[in-house]
Amino acid sequence: MTSVRIRRLRAQDSFAQARTPRDVLAVLYANRGLGEADEPTPGLAALAPATALRGLGQAVVLLAELIQQGGHILVVGDYDADGATGSAVAIRGLRALGAAKVSFLVPSRFDNGYGLSPAVVDAAKDLAPDLIMTVDNGISSLSGVAHARSLGIPVLVTDHHLPGDRLPEAVGIVNPNQGGCAFPSKHLAGVGVVFYLLAALRSHLREIGWLGSVRPEPNLAELLDLVALGTVADVVTLDRNNRILVEQGLRRIRAGRSCAGVRALLQVAGRDPARVTASDLGFFVAPRLNAAGRLEEMSLGVECLLSEDPARALEIAQVLDGLNTRRREIEGEMKDQAELLLEGLCLDGQALPPALCLFGEDWHQGVSGIVAARIRERYHRPVIAFADAGDGQLRGSARSVDGLHMRDAIDRVDRRHPGLVERFGGHAMAAGLTLQSACLDDFRTAFIEAVRAQLGDVPAQPEILSDGELPDALMTLEMAETLRLAGPWGKGFPEPRFDGLFDVLSARLVGERHLKLRVAGTHAQPIDAIGFNLGELLATARGRVRLAYRLDVNAYRGVRTPQLLFDYLEPSDNPEPSDHLAPSDQLEPRA
Repeated sequence: MTSVRIRRLRAQDSFAQARTPRDVLAVLYANRGLGEADEPTPGLAALAPATALRGLGQAVVLLAELIQQGGHILVVGDYDADGATGSAVAIRGLRALGAAKVSFLVPSRFDNGYGLSPAVVDAAKDLAPDLIMTVDNGISSLSGVAHARSLGIPVLVTDHHLPGDRLPEAVGIVNPNQGGCAFPSKHLAGVGVVFYLLAALRSHLREIGWLGSVRPEPNLAELLDLVALGTVADVVTLDRNNRILVEQGLRRIRAGRSCAGVRALLQVAGRDPARVTASDLGFFVAPRLNAAGRLEEMSLGVECLLSEDPARALEIAQVLDGLNTRRREIEGEMKDQAELLLEGLCLDGQALPPALCLFGEDWHQGVSGIVAARIRERYHRPVIAFADAGDGQLRGSARSVDGLHMRDAIDRVDRRHPGLVERFGGHAMAAGLTLQSACLDDFRTAFIEAVRAQLGDVPAQPEILSDGELPDALMTLEMAETLRLAGPWGKGFPEPRFDGLFDVLSARLVGERHLKLRVAGTHAQPIDAIGFNLGELLATARGRVRLAYRLDVNAYRGVRTPQLLFDYLEPSDNPEPSDHLAPSDQLEPRA
């Protein structure tokens, strides 16, 4: 296990003056760069203006003409939760705005790979669309867009991924990350881009008289539950703009105004819609939706989100829940195999390399990204997990660590070793790539060197950022409930985390892998604490320990109690934390 240090964001008495949950929130928001006058989650009116999105006007006119002409719009999404929610938002929104024919096509992870490939265009051709509209993909689909053009099918690209040196020759591109785009929020998920496009399209259709007494203007806020789900699921940074979108979506879900598919997914996940949080969407709903794309076809997930029949939506959600159970089983087997591979790397006593490229002959390509993430978390190194894609090719899912831009690292390999990588794309923290099986060893060597050039031989020691020590008197159900609903928390606006010393009163394993503790602070009543997948620490959970934890609510048989969710435990002979930050340091200053 990689050693970790705890760094506090402020001096040890961060909460010395805190007497109420409101006082605690003031400190937490300050740690995240918000001043006293800043509203953590403003209303929809505070969203960044759509007019700043480059290419939006051209896309709006194109769609409006097709809608007026009764043309066929084919939505081509991605096989993850962002792509599924984005596709559902596009279809629901276009239909509500009067589009006569809107259909969708989701590429197969196994047969087509990512994006609008020529093979996907061939499949689309059989549906005779007047326009292909991509969602959450397309910015790197140069050959696919060119093939569509050769067939006389125009393509409108809506995406949020980073573009390459060349852009596809599409009839329109809406992407906040394309060159020359002044839109201030570069972290929009694919579903967010689509929502903005629909809002601008509605305004245009209103201006030209398409919407009115004959065609009532739709309330696009009804799509925000899907926008919130896709934004959280894609783990994009929750800047001010994204926090607004997510918070507004959560409010609709809590008020019972979400679509049947979201309600069904919450039901099979055992989550209460009235108390739903961003964390619930990310850790309970999104994995079940993603399971369709990982093991079978994401069309099933899109169908769930489009269903107007609660019974049908629940039926599909139950299928997705079963797929997610299978996914967890496959993931566990692959992770065990990956651990064995790592043991083999260490047989000569040498340290692990600064980056890991792992391959299992029987690994499932739909689950390799999750395995890469688990290994990354354990060893704090960039990881690429490869699975056999057939026809002599390997498909890799890459996950990075802070300080390494994964897509740029793969691009560095591609530039220095032309032909080694077949294709690639992605973000700073995650990417995907394809290469020939025979090239794996050469790629591994080149990738390790690319990472070494940026990070050195040993990655920096991982840190846990702590908001400080929460007073014992505030470890209450009221405080826990306040924290749950005070977000939305997520990447870039992280959920509050605390650290402190506790006496372990009892320790045991639950569910074979989870560590359940009963602990007590200096003056507080005992409180339950649980560390998921930390069962290996049972032997060290004795005496006095330092925990890094979140204060959460445990609901069991109708009874709600506060509990600590800890993700780090160390025996403590030293009453001080491992390190401190200067009081002026913040988690991630917000715009």
